[in-house]
Amino acid sequence: MFFRDRSEAGQRLGAQLTEFASRDVLVLALPRGGVPVGFEVARSLNAPMDVLVVRKLGAPGQEQFAMGAIAFGGVRFLNWDVIRALGVSQQQIDFIVAKEERELRRREQEYRGNRKQMEVHGRTVILVDDGLATGSTMLAAIAALRHEKPRQIVVAVPVAPPSTCAEIEKEADRVVCLYTPLEFLSVGQWYLNFSQTSDQEVRELLDRAAERMQRPVA
Repeated sequence: MFFRDRSEAGQRLGAQLTEFASRDVLVLALPRGGVPVGFEVARSLNAPMDVLVVRKLGAPGQEQFAMGAIAFGGVRFLNWDVIRALGVSQQQIDFIVAKEERELRRREQEYRGNRKQMEVHGRTVILVDDGLATGSTMLAAIAALRHEKPRQIVVAVPVAPPSTCAEIEKEADRVVCLYTPLEFLSVGQWYLNFSQTSDQEVRELLDRAAERMQRPVA
């Protein structure tokens, strides 16, 4: 299975989530790549959308390999198996965390501006990304959300390896994944177009999602 791009992946994912269309649902997308997917899911469900900024902690010299992640509220998830295997020191961890915390704050301001974070308490939250590899960022997102006391956390992604889905299922209330290939190298291998999502595109999609929810019902 290949997805043409993130928008098509979101449309196909939304079609699998129609049971949530009549509920008090909030779609939270993980930027940047999860936002085009989340936009289509939110449109399919006629639900509001916001971002949940999470930053991957890339291993020293192997930035694309996650050794953990951080999220708002001071949430930090560390994969100690990876850290020990790579021999990463506490000093290196602290340096990388500090750098990513600065980027997390920048992106929160960049994407949301003066717009307040949407209320999570008591709602069903659908967490969306364009796919999962190690799952570190999604685990940090779930941990951050638990502090906000949502009614239910549903993780929805187009593609992820079975082992990662199994880990996510331990923390989320439900996981919806369209495709779980056994041979998995990266999320991008399952997209025909996996070009980087820009900050501008994230802002535009958030603006469009907000405008859609403000329109009067016909």
